[in-house]
Amino acid sequence: MKKNKILEEILNEVDKHPEIMSRREALKYLTMSPLAASVLASATVGTTAASAASSNAKGKVVIVGGGLAGMSTAALIRNTASNIEVTVIEPDQYSVSYQPGQTLVAAGVWKKEDIIYKRDDFLPSGVKLIKGSVTAFDPANNKVTVDGKEDVSYDQLIVATGLVLNYGGIKGLEGVITSSGENSVVRQKIGKNGTHSIYFRDGSEDTWKGIQELVAKAKAHTGTEKLQALFSMPATAIKCGGAPMKIMYLTHAHLEKAGVANKVELTFNTNGGALFGIPEYNAAIVKQFEKRGFKWNFSHNLVEIDTEAKIATFDKFWKEKGEFDEALDEYVMVTKHDYKAIKYDFIHVTPPMKASDEVAKSPLGSEQGWVPVEKETLQHVKFKNVWSLGDVAALPMTKTGGSARKEYRVLVENMVASMEGKTTLPAKFGGYTVCPLITGLGTVMLAEFDWSKKPTPSFPLDPTQERWIWWLLKVYALKPMTMYGMLAGRA
Repeated sequence: MKKNKILEEILNEVDKHPEIMSRREALKYLTMSPLAASVLASATVGTTAASAASSNAKGKVVIVGGGLAGMSTAALIRNTASNIEVTVIEPDQYSVSYQPGQTLVAAGVWKKEDIIYKRDDFLPSGVKLIKGSVTAFDPANNKVTVDGKEDVSYDQLIVATGLVLNYGGIKGLEGVITSSGENSVVRQKIGKNGTHSIYFRDGSEDTWKGIQELVAKAKAHTGTEKLQALFSMPATAIKCGGAPMKIMYLTHAHLEKAGVANKVELTFNTNGGALFGIPEYNAAIVKQFEKRGFKWNFSHNLVEIDTEAKIATFDKFWKEKGEFDEALDEYVMVTKHDYKAIKYDFIHVTPPMKASDEVAKSPLGSEQGWVPVEKETLQHVKFKNVWSLGDVAALPMTKTGGSARKEYRVLVENMVASMEGKTTLPAKFGGYTVCPLITGLGTVMLAEFDWSKKPTPSFPLDPTQERWIWWLLKVYALKPMTMYGMLAGRA
């Protein structure tokens, strides 16, 4: 029997790090650990021939966005209904990134090359690819315009455009905004002189260099005052909400490994009022921060940065009573601001994020920019033949690959049912999100939850504990499961 593709790729990842685990140990682990069920379940279906499509639905589906969410959805549609014509519209990119791996590149665990793959290698069979950008949406006439000149019609539209990294929303980082952040304006300011960001591919590689520079600087530091390492969390929704903390944990791990952690003060500045939105995980993270000696500030939003002087300015804000409103019989609450300029030796910038202007300003957008959908069915609130998933969808707490893995199955089931003429949509998305929160070189807290704001662990283990097995999941298993399971519409 031909070796399963996902298992084969997991073992290939293991072979890259023989200092951590041998192939023999990996095979033993995969047959004994709680992770095995998840890995092997994905592996079992990951390389089998496409199952017979079960639906006779017909029509033309256009998917705007060829990233993880878009391509996985295209593959599942083809697996579900072979008579549906599927077109994906995506700018002409030779290569794209496995984005969850950018944290590992920044930690020096992976190389940049480990996260690059050719998009066209994962184009599902029977799916048409238009290499271009959608510049206009016309849902009233069931069409989109590509590059300002080509109209493409549809029966059903799926918006999976992802989001843009709005570095220009921070004074001092003004410039062109792109979905990947790979542009010369951003690279002039980020990736050197102690200023870093893992949210784009080259930035993650530069961050690893920056951590090494910080370690070297700490080794040479003889002053009584500690070096300052800052980490920011913006006022907007962001993809992978745990990433800003992950890179702080990993920076600390390298400082500790070098024996110089006591020379650097690490501070997490968040626009929010808690470290994590789920109480059980928040309590665990507070203990982890205290154990490592981290500092943190709530209601601190990064609004300006001088990358030459290495000064970051945070808006510290709070509410105070204003004038009394007799009509409402209550005081008007007024937001107050105190702008704090902080000198840094190292900073990780998490940029504000938003939907692209083409989406936000279209009839499909909303005041917040994201595509408004019914949160359980993923159907647009106004246009019933329009659907959305992934980072661009207006869903609470779900801008992660783990959420997209649940969303695309719900979306396809509901969309196909609609195309079959059914009046009731059968599938419901429960808001599942997972954050493999890397807490060190070798430990991960697997934070799973949903809209109930309670932990929803997939395994019978305390989900608030840092564990080595979840590190193995993150480093070895998730990428093959994503690339050869999800992108095939099977995991």
